[in-house]
Amino acid sequence: MLGILGGTFDPIHYGHLRPALEVCEALGLEQLRLTPLKDPPHRGAPHCTPEQRLALVQAAAAAEPRFVVDDRELRRAGKSYTLLTLESLRAELGPDTPICVLLGADAFAEFDTWHRPEAVLRQAHVVVMTRPGAAPPPLHPDRYVTEPAALGRRAGGCIWFHDVTPLDISATAIRRGLRAGRSPRFLLPEPVLDLIRQQGLYPA
Repeated sequence: MLGILGGTFDPIHYGHLRPALEVCEALGLEQLRLTPLKDPPHRGAPHCTPEQRLALVQAAAAAEPRFVVDDRELRRAGKSYTLLTLESLRAELGPDTPICVLLGADAFAEFDTWHRPEAVLRQAHVVVMTRPGAAPPPLHPDRYVTEPAALGRRAGGCIWFHDVTPLDISATAIRRGLRAGRSPRFLLPEPVLDLIRQQGLYPA
């Protein structure tokens, strides 16, 4: 079973990485693909270049063998639609491998505004990373499953909610702090911070 976590990762931080690791362990994922987006359809343009953000993600992923950096979104022209990524993965993996798209609760609340959301669910499962005790939004409730084992029995089509450690870390706040001369240490991996400083990213 394969997981995918997409994002601008501008910069990547523990609010991305810790929940992803918890889902990896809960589902027994063989691999979690960290997929930086080139042209995100639901937010403004990233502050760093694709090459810079890719390097930050590679630095963050190096310490966890299950984390694999997938740059296919950065190599493709046009909007970074999840459906296109899934179709590309399906062409490589075949029709039977379970694929799980990891989302935060806020992103899932906007799922029906995505490019062809029903087609996304045909290609993959959706794993919603939630705060403990949070009520799931009433989107596609007929797809909800209550046990993670259900995701391994088919290639896609299910929605599973998994409580993760709540880490209120924001890339926006990290950028703002860096520009104000404040250290983001302990909010992101040290190799990521080293790279930000070496390359002079997010200057004041």
